[in-house]
Order: sequence, then structure tokens, then C-alpha cells
Amino acid sequence: MILDRHLIVDGVRLAYRHTAGRTGETLVFLHGTPSHSHIWRNVIPAIEAAGHGVLAYDLLGYGASERPPNRDTSVTAQAELLAEVLAQREIRRCTLIAHDIGGAVGQIFATRHPDRVQRLMLIDAVSYDSWPSSTWRKIIRDHLDDYAAMPQADFEAMLTRQLTMTVADPTRMTGETLETYLAPHKTPMGRVSFFEHQVRHYDSTPTRRVAPLLKTLTAPTRIVWGAEDSWQPVTFAKRLAEDIPNATLTVVPDTGHFLMEENPTRVVEEIQALLTT
Repeated sequence: MILDRHLIVDGVRLAYRHTAGRTGETLVFLHGTPSHSHIWRNVIPAIEAAGHGVLAYDLLGYGASERPPNRDTSVTAQAELLAEVLAQREIRRCTLIAHDIGGAVGQIFATRHPDRVQRLMLIDAVSYDSWPSSTWRKIIRDHLDDYAAMPQADFEAMLTRQLTMTVADPTRMTGETLETYLAPHKTPMGRVSFFEHQVRHYDSTPTRRVAPLLKTLTAPTRIVWGAEDSWQPVTFAKRLAEDIPNATLTVVPDTGHFLMEENPTRVVEEIQALLTT
């Protein structure tokens, strides 16, 4: 289990991990959907072993963190909460490593607080109008309550299909790995939370709004993408690399949206390269 503690920040409880390190570098890991910090389990140990500080936490409404019924869990609200978390943990500057909707949180935070982001890595991140898919847009618009009320077995089958799409090699999302991603949703509350805290906030408005500000970023930035990502096509990675000054782009072959599942060693190598920038 990668997270080992809980903190209360801005009146909500978050599951987190924070190690100080000895190099003066602190890396903050932001996961996406439908996932939680478990996705970093094969990346964080190597970063800590190199002596770097690490902060990872489950976003509000995700994983082992609180699922408050009347709290905004959009990417904009998550970016505001990130600022509170960093302040409470006394992290003045950090390197942000952000995946999927965590990438939206990272873009918003980095443009609002450029002095607090030393370096930035976006991994298969949502951006511009890349999300949600037309299928999810229709569900959110017309059928969200119906989906939230679906039988638990049907919901888990749907989520299993979604998770299987996150990898280029479907055998990487089976057995214990699949079960761990499903675990936060294995109850009626988990099912409702998935739709209320995650799906309801699948909205590209924040990333479209932040897009013109990407050109103002000055932190060294690395864009890392799975070549076979069926959710966030590589065309968006190229666009990010063009819009963010001095950004570099790495496209990893034979990997899908959950790059950290299929090639965590490459992700560690990319992070180490970023840290030398």
C-alpha cells in the first residue's frame, strides 16, 4: 500500500504519503481517473531510493480519501486543494508529476503558482478539449442518475471494461491489479462516488480555459505519452509540447493510457532525466 497516513486539510480527509528525502527535491505525484495513488506503486520507491522527497495523495473523492457529499471535486477545486496540501506539508517548491486529470490539476496549479513549480511532467494528461469522450458527454448530459443507480455487478463490469482500455496489453489489467483499481468502487457508496466525484466533473472547460496560459510556463517540462493511448491521442501530447516553452516530448511505444502500469521503469527514467534539467 503506497499511502500510509491521513491528513485533514481544508476540512476534508486525504490519504497520503510524504517522505522528506535528502536531496532537497520534492516530487508531488497526482493521479487521474479511474484510478488512485496505487498507480504510482512501481515508480515512487525508485524515486525515494534515489534520496528524493515524495508527496503522493488520493485526490478528494478518490481512492482512500474522503468522499464528501457536498464538496466540489472538479479539477479546478483539486488544484486549489493542492495549494492547501503543499502549504500544510510546508513544501514551498516542488516538481509536479501528473497523470490524466491530475495533469489538468497540474496545468492549472502551475499557471496559477509558477513560483511553486520547479519542474513539470505531464503523463497522458487531459488537455484542451481532449475530454470527456462523446460517450461520457452523452451519459453526463442525459443519463448520469440512471448510471449511478445501475446494479453493482453491472457497474463493476462497465468499470472493468474501462480499465482494460487503459493498457495496450490487456493482460496487464487483470487479477490483483484489476481488483485493486476496482476496490474503492466495490460498494454502493463507491459506485455513487465514482459518478458524483469523478464522472460528473468530466468537463474540458478548465483545460480549455488554461490553454492560452501554457505559453507563460517557464518551468522545465517533460511530456511523456503512451503511443497506444486510446483515450488521450498523441496529437494532444504534441500540441502540449508545442505550446509549453522548452517542453520535451517522449512517446513510449507499446504502452497505453496507464503508462505506469506497462512501463514504470521508463517513467522513472523520464523523471530522472527531468530532475537533471
